[in-house]
Amino acid sequence: MANSKQAEKRIRQSLIRRDRNRAAMSRLRTSIKRLRSAADSDVTKARELLPSTLSLIDATARKGVIHRNAAARRKSRLTRLVNRRVEAAASATAEPSD
Repeated sequence: MANSKQAEKRIRQSLIRRDRNRAAMSRLRTSIKRLRSAADSDVTKARELLPSTLSLIDATARKGVIHRNAAARRKSRLTRLVNRRVEAAASATAEPSD
């Protein structure tokens, strides 16, 4: 229970920020899940989804929802994942020509 007007305002602000942060994290998680599932099934779709997902990660970090180092780590891992899947798909199509 708030004991001052300032504390009441802080509670209101924190509730608003919590809702905003939860929505941003939900969007981010959904985008990452879509990218990961596309990387497993359809490499071309994963390549299309990668820029928008990386942009969403940057926006989330810029708003302070996640730390910038955490954003950089996620971007690096997702890019590496997609690049590995693209290379694997390319090598799989190149091998049968023997």
